[in-house]
Amino acid sequence: MAQYSRIEVAQVMADTGLVPLFFNSDLALSRKVLKACYDGGARLLEFTARGDFAHEVFGELTKYAIAELPGMIMGVGSVTDAAAASLYMALGANFIVTPVLREDIAIVCNRRKVMWSPGCGTLSEIARAEELGCEIVKLFPGATYGPGFVKAIKGPQPWTSVMPTGGVSPTEENLTGWFNAGVTCVGMGSKLISKEILATLDFMKLEQDVKDALALIKKVRAK
Repeated sequence: MAQYSRIEVAQVMADTGLVPLFFNSDLALSRKVLKACYDGGARLLEFTARGDFAHEVFGELTKYAIAELPGMIMGVGSVTDAAAASLYMALGANFIVTPVLREDIAIVCNRRKVMWSPGCGTLSEIARAEELGCEIVKLFPGATYGPGFVKAIKGPQPWTSVMPTGGVSPTEENLTGWFNAGVTCVGMGSKLISKEILATLDFMKLEQDVKDALALIKKVRAK
């Protein structure tokens, strides 16, 4: 069962500006990644559940976060149907992220007042998602659309909150482009939690990279 309301989750996303994305089937490794992100200042993690038995890893990670990482908000990404969304909510997911807009997922999440963020690529999809109660829309794949798309849709719909995923990197130039265009937050996966870090188990570097990314976001927003 979710520990945070959808409004609380959306507020933390807006406040921090960063949602790290990560998946690994190794529970011990996943705990270290989660701890490094937490120690670096991140307060959300999207567990991109793309492998067999991913729900088992997520369940244990969530228990770990509740016991050891106060204030860490656990969510699940790459959810493609209502049954999977319900399963992950039963395991403690505080938000559900999907690669596409699916109304069946909206229904089960809204029933439990859990935040859901659907992947959208057109203004019509975004408008439909908001009609279904979406707080923050996922722009996916972000690299395909770019900051210009966000700026364009904010014209007729200034109330729309956007989280691009894919095409986001922890550089000042990249983050400036996105936040100047008007995004609420960004989702960042392998550009932040890199293959090199996972291969070398350099969790101190990951912690510092998360700190640096958050500092850059704060700097960019202050301009």
